[in-house]
Amino acid sequence: MQYTKPMVDLVYEIRRRVDATMKPSVKMANPDVLKELADYHHQSKDTITKALIKELLFMAGPEWAALLEPAAEAVKTDIPRQVVKVYRGQTVLQDATPEPSETPSPQAVHSEPVPTETAAAPAPAAEKPVRMYRGHPII
Repeated sequence: MQYTKPMVDLVYEIRRRVDATMKPSVKMANPDVLKELADYHHQSKDTITKALIKELLFMAGPEWAALLEPAAEAVKTDIPRQVVKVYRGQTVLQDATPEPSETPSPQAVHSEPVPTETAAAPAPAAEKPVRMYRGHPII
């Protein structure tokens, strides 16, 4: 998802209106800002702030707008972890790479170790590359 100009303006306006305890986390560099604002929407009493957060989440997409539904009715949507990236002034929210799972793959569990001929011979020591300066090796 890419932040548009109206979305950025809404984030700045929401930051201006939220409580002092919430202000440090309401910024474009925070990748979880939309989740935190959705949580804040449920506990806020200010109708203007709630309307701004609702508008921002609807602009972000239907999966974000689903976070505004009450917890009893809401189907838990699995929103992936996201990272904010800024390139040449464009702010982009990208999905973070998933962490590799700790469980071994099914092929690794059922595979047998394959004997190799090189296992008996010691591995050759890796030599350090020779550093050169103006054609002469550095000692």
